[in-house]
Amino acid sequence: MKTPIDPARQAGPALSLSARDWSSHPAYLYEGYRSTAKRGPRQPLVPLKAALGELRQPVYGHGCVGELDHDLTRNARRNGEPIGERMVLAGQVLDERRRPVRNTLVEIWQANAAGRYVHKADRHDAPLDPNFLGAGRCMTDDQGRYRFLTIKPGAYPWGNHPNAWRPQHIHFSLFGQCFASRLVTQMYFPGDPLLQYDPMYTGTPAAVRGRLVADFSLDLTQEGCALGYRYDIVLRGAGETPFESR
Repeated sequence: MKTPIDPARQAGPALSLSARDWSSHPAYLYEGYRSTAKRGPRQPLVPLKAALGELRQPVYGHGCVGELDHDLTRNARRNGEPIGERMVLAGQVLDERRRPVRNTLVEIWQANAAGRYVHKADRHDAPLDPNFLGAGRCMTDDQGRYRFLTIKPGAYPWGNHPNAWRPQHIHFSLFGQCFASRLVTQMYFPGDPLLQYDPMYTGTPAAVRGRLVADFSLDLTQEGCALGYRYDIVLRGAGETPFESR
């Protein structure tokens, strides 16, 4: 859970991190998003002083990312190709000073083309794809770049309000160079008509919602195979990407 106390303020100048821009993130409690009433804190959070290890520890992924982990069209293939529109998803991970975040783990998970997750809690009446797991990971390169090949996810009903449908989206989890720079967020697609009805999206301040929407990129498109989308992520600071929730 993200706390409204910036560790850098307590850690001293030697371990400084840029202050969070709290106005860029959704509120803990948002009336339109019903489950925040059950999980959002109603009492002031208790700040914990940041220790050296929390600000300078190495993170995850080194030595454990498989050759096909970045390719969601192949990493779960059993007896055929996954169904749906193939897409390249790529971008750059940046820190609070717009510097590339090198060699950091980027994880994604998503619904399949029919709008269903491979998870026992997903009871949506839509087919599972035996050749699509819906999860992948990769490490950023020296320029902070990541790249996935996947299937464009479908929309799905979610019961938050009458006739509620989630827009097409992909979940992200990633770290900067320290635990204090972790980000969990959702990426949306340009032109999706469901965005205007989605409280997870509209709960984000209007001025920064565009940071959650990928850009179509013909340059990333793989000719004859997959359309391309670019999604750059800023982990902290004035231009940081909004969190999935606070």
